[in-house]
Amino acid sequence: MGRFEIDMNTFKRKAQYEYFSSLAYPYMGVTRDIDITELSYSIRQSGAPFFLTILYCVIKAANSVPELRQRIIEDKLMQYDSCMASYTVAIDDDTYCYCNVDCTKPYSEFIEYAKAEQEKAKACNTINCNKAEEEELFFVSSVPWFDYTSVIQPVPMPADGNPRLTWGKYFTRCGRTYLPFTILCNHAIVDGRHLGLFFEALSDSIREVNELLSKQIDG
Repeated sequence: MGRFEIDMNTFKRKAQYEYFSSLAYPYMGVTRDIDITELSYSIRQSGAPFFLTILYCVIKAANSVPELRQRIIEDKLMQYDSCMASYTVAIDDDTYCYCNVDCTKPYSEFIEYAKAEQEKAKACNTINCNKAEEEELFFVSSVPWFDYTSVIQPVPMPADGNPRLTWGKYFTRCGRTYLPFTILCNHAIVDGRHLGLFFEALSDSIREVNELLSKQIDG
């Protein structure tokens, strides 16, 4: 993936970047329930894979916000053109491996491509089989066994710039279907406004994929 260095002399958030970079724990995060009522119905009716469909929507939204593509590399602030998703895939010994996928492909191509990448990752059978640069990744986790109201994430020291995106088991409330969702970012790079842009983009990508699946069902 292409990337470029951000000029700190003209960077409008330089003061915020320097302040939060000086903190022992510079991360900020939020957990909220995402309405997936129509999309979950379309997934069931079409037979589309639930996790990969949600993954596609989430990473498409994340890539639409430039700040979520920025990383701290050797004390420099870099911005990627796009970032891949790195997520866990269960393997036979009741542990997991990591799988990296490019979510910039059209949804119609992405699903089969991602399935193939998962099989390659499972064949590797280790968490160390990682061919992408760590900085170009969104770190994704899923806990489909339960819903939740908050998450505590392991993070490195010193802090990195990779957003961490997590969701749990979907649930129903008042006739609607919701997905508990958490995003954790480095506050030196990302503010609440950027998270707001992400959630707006996530609503858009969920609606777009639902429309695609609805056409398949009707078609």
